[in-house]
Amino acid sequence: MPKRVDHEERRAQIAEALIQVAGRRGLHAVGMRDVAAEAGVSLRLVQYYFETKEKLLFYGLQHLTARFTARVGARLAAAGPDPGPRAMVEELLLASLPTDDESRTFHLLYSSYAILSVTDEALAAQPFIDNPDAAEHALTGLLEQAQASGVADPDADARTEAISLLAMAATLGTSILVGQRRPESAIAVLRHHLDRIFTTAETPERGAGRG
Repeated sequence: MPKRVDHEERRAQIAEALIQVAGRRGLHAVGMRDVAAEAGVSLRLVQYYFETKEKLLFYGLQHLTARFTARVGARLAAAGPDPGPRAMVEELLLASLPTDDESRTFHLLYSSYAILSVTDEALAAQPFIDNPDAAEHALTGLLEQAQASGVADPDADARTEAISLLAMAATLGTSILVGQRRPESAIAVLRHHLDRIFTTAETPERGAGRG
């Protein structure tokens, strides 16, 4: 009896191969043949599941985003049952900094995809983030919660601060990727700005910044 093929598992296998190759060579330099070789399958099989390179990139980035979401969830769970809004904001921001291989790959591919979609109509037509403002909404909610609890500047505009923190984290992440600064320096900058927003310390864990 022929072995039953798990199509979602095969798609995930190919997506992982895309992520590995793109992490080494850059998203722009990856072809379907490269992904097939990395996955140990035929080019025909990759084309069967993903008719075009754009569809492959779209699925691969969705797969990577799901992994990143799980990573953030794990960091928040490790922070304890009731870490407080300051600690939660910090964990969300630190998760996006390229401090290890997985977060480096996420930041590199996310940035590359965004840049490619500016000039590639096929990529622009299918954004890989279902809710692009999810992080902004989450941070805004946490900052508003902190203000209501009396541990954050009540006069600050929570949404503006959330947007600023996310933009800062993205820029700092790029500066780490290109070797402009070390992760420890970027983490210190983020925490400096959090100290400005949060008027009462919640004494979050101050390790080196888990990757």
